[in-house]
Amino acid sequence: MHAPQPPRREPVLTIPGAMLALIAILCLIHAVRMLLLPPEIDEDIVWMFGFVPARYDTTVMAGEFPGGFPASIWSFLTYSLLHADITHIGFNLLWMLPFGSAVARRFGPTRFFVFLAVSAVAGALAHLLTHQHEVAPMIGASAAVSGVMAAAIRFAFQSGSFLSLGNGGAEAAARVPALPLSSALRNGRVLAFLAVWFGFNLLTGLGAIAIGTQVQSIAWQAHIGGFCAGLLLFSLFDPIPPAGLRTEGEAGLPPDDSEQV
Repeated sequence: MHAPQPPRREPVLTIPGAMLALIAILCLIHAVRMLLLPPEIDEDIVWMFGFVPARYDTTVMAGEFPGGFPASIWSFLTYSLLHADITHIGFNLLWMLPFGSAVARRFGPTRFFVFLAVSAVAGALAHLLTHQHEVAPMIGASAAVSGVMAAAIRFAFQSGSFLSLGNGGAEAAARVPALPLSSALRNGRVLAFLAVWFGFNLLTGLGAIAIGTQVQSIAWQAHIGGFCAGLLLFSLFDPIPPAGLRTEGEAGLPPDDSEQV
């Protein structure tokens, strides 16, 4: 008679398929631009798909910019798929990997990608409100990254989740009930994270911290827009009942369309 084997515990740091797909998409787009496109065509791509606040200036015709009027719609999202250089995309993916993996595992692929899109659009709106006449294109996934970071802190500090001491593996950590927003904003660890995150972005915006070797403007208002959207809209996407509403029978249910590799 064989002794019963202990249940296999899945490592917390495995990467969900949705996160791997996102990394592949961003890296493929950047590789095609850098390796295959002539500089003049790549510049047109940035103008056409980057977010340019001046497109929405009533004194400027949208047709004066590459892409015309349609670009004034799709660029609210497409700017987040472009990056300036390898440092830019590398920095974004470095932050997206841990927080995005946690949120992707919890939400499942469909909710995860829709959530990223909403965070990116919120970042573009925040940038537009604070740079109404700006002509320079804004590019990068930072607003979407900020959105998933905000979403992650709603549950990742909870007992048994990703940022707590000890847990039962990635699947169990992803199913921990989230804090209600009012409770999260009174939680010491969440407040400490918020203070560090907002402080870092304000210092970056004021030029106190340099990222990379090139001098580039940091769209920190877009980061804050994406972060606030992620924090406030998390519950609309979360498939796990919040703390206090979860029934015993739901404890073993995974997110609706979860996928992992």
